[in-house]
Amino acid sequence: QVQLEESGGGLVQAGGSLRLSCTASKSILSITAMGWYRQAPGKQRELVAQITSAGSTNYADSVKGRFTISRDNTKNTVYLQMNSLKPEDTAVYYCYARDGYGGSSWYWGQGTQVTVSS
Repeated sequence: QVQLEESGGGLVQAGGSLRLSCTASKSILSITAMGWYRQAPGKQRELVAQITSAGSTNYADSVKGRFTISRDNTKNTVYLQMNSLKPEDTAVYYCYARDGYGGSSWYWGQGTQVTVSS
């Protein structure tokens, strides 16, 4: 079992920045992958960014060059730095962790609202 606690959402103007944090209840060195999905009203949940235990990262095309995912192993925390925010980034952002054999077990944070005003 992995518990995830998110923080860092809020309201920001277009062009601004926010940093989301996701802290796990266990060492993230042993977690296969962690990342963020987001869901905007009336839209499907979409992958935003992921970082694996080996440090590999991948991003949605819509956020490449603006968002950066990173981790601090000493704090069991993954971060999503979001720069040059756009109104279309408005969504609830959910942290997730893939753990267990082959990363087959999924765990989710409670979600944090990000609102970007134009």
